[in-house]
Amino acid sequence: MQMDILWFLIVGVIAGWLAGVLVKGGGFGILGDMVVGVIGAVLGGFLFTRFGVSAGGGLLGSIIVATIGAVILLVVLRLFRRR
Repeated sequence: MQMDILWFLIVGVIAGWLAGVLVKGGGFGILGDMVVGVIGAVLGGFLFTRFGVSAGGGLLGSIIVATIGAVILLVVLRLFRRR
């Protein structure tokens, strides 16, 4: 149980940092990256399941799904922030 949460947070940090680099050109610090990555992981998992898409399994698949979810989250937030 504790290791699952730890892995989820590690994936969140990696995905948040990658999304920050892809969308903004830089990360948001460890805490910001973790928040963006964790929310992105939930969003990406929901979207991938909803559309029946698979990114493979394991750690790499989780990072890919979470990063895509975090990128979508950042793009949507950026759209609302500009208005």
